[in-house]
Amino acid sequence: MTDLRIGHGYDVHRLAGGRKLILGGVEIPWEKGLLGHSDADVLVHAVMDALAGAARLGDIGKLFPDTDPAYQGISSLKLLGEVGRLLGETGFAVVNIDAALLAQAPKVAPYKAQMAENIAAALGIEAERVNVKATTEEGLGFTGDGSGMAAHAVALVERLSA
Repeated sequence: MTDLRIGHGYDVHRLAGGRKLILGGVEIPWEKGLLGHSDADVLVHAVMDALAGAARLGDIGKLFPDTDPAYQGISSLKLLGEVGRLLGETGFAVVNIDAALLAQAPKVAPYKAQMAENIAAALGIEAERVNVKATTEEGLGFTGDGSGMAAHAVALVERLSA
């Protein structure tokens, strides 16, 4: 019997001036960036939580606490690589990831393919296993008024060994 597991990830970060905007490991030119202990890559954070949840590894707050100075300003793709390593150690492999960014602006369509490639590369999987999409929220809520961004991700993993 195949042992498949699904995980869901969700993350939110506030937007502020004076920060780089990093999404899916891509630096996007814009007047604001996301606040956070690491590079605050909300999309990659949601992916990490989805993968960690699917494999019962907890969440990114447990794995990479924001109280640890080792993670100050760190690339979220580097942390994603560590999640991938932990998945492998516990006998899991990524089947696929579907991630959605919720942001009114900026438009990220030109960057989605690179985001998917970056996520896949950090995990050592084929880019065809990663889907990145984005949507606005029609001006509603904190994402719609431009005060923050959010992301959801769903990941399917398979246990390769008992």
